[in-house]
Amino acid sequence: MSLEGVFVRNGEHFTATELGRGPWDLTALHGGAPAALLMDAFESCEPQPDLRLARVTYELVRPVPLGELKVSARVSRPGRRVMLLEASIEDRGGTEVVRARALRVMRSEVGDETSEPPPFPGPEAGSVNDFDDSGLTMFATHALEIRFVRGAFRRPGPATAWFRLRHPIIAGEPITPLQRVGAAGDFGNGIANKLSWEEHVFINPDLTLYLEREPRGEWVGLQSETRILRGGVGIAESVLWDREGRIGRATQALLVARR
Repeated sequence: MSLEGVFVRNGEHFTATELGRGPWDLTALHGGAPAALLMDAFESCEPQPDLRLARVTYELVRPVPLGELKVSARVSRPGRRVMLLEASIEDRGGTEVVRARALRVMRSEVGDETSEPPPFPGPEAGSVNDFDDSGLTMFATHALEIRFVRGAFRRPGPATAWFRLRHPIIAGEPITPLQRVGAAGDFGNGIANKLSWEEHVFINPDLTLYLEREPRGEWVGLQSETRILRGGVGIAESVLWDREGRIGRATQALLVARR
């Protein structure tokens, strides 16, 4: 199987490679991999130059397996100023494993000309990814370069990290700005966990991205924090950045349990 990309395209079908593997199930993908793949589907679905992607909500219905997948996307509500899209991923047996809805909104003609730069150092000042991959090819270690400027995977608490794709999301195809933010946006609960990896799972069955604008450049930054209240539901929240300023926000609901 080719490892030149996280996925290999074959018409409407894709083969998910080991570059997409996640930390909880070694036969399933990290959520950032299908999130980035569905960004490609939304970008290809009836492009509208006057509309910009404002929000994407993913529901990770079931674990997304390594191997063959089918992707589909459609316009569910057309419009000149607001448009709603829907997309899904099915496994080889035709079972839906991810569904997503995206909102396109007309570009603003008013507002600030520029945004403030990130209030933290750039990736060149960051520390090397401390994720223990046990020698396996994984999304967090091989598909992405991750540099922490605050916190670490193995250090519970708020964290800030920069993410850059090492490989294309789709083999042989250029990486798009929206794919970059889709790939990075699902890491908030992972980098800013409040509990130990050894004793707990904290899996997000959803992800919502709000995008003020598309990222510029190769690096996407996450400034993340997780809250978990006994008897409630864990929530991970991240502010998204590039080197020039704020991109938007990511939120995740968390399934938190002891191993």
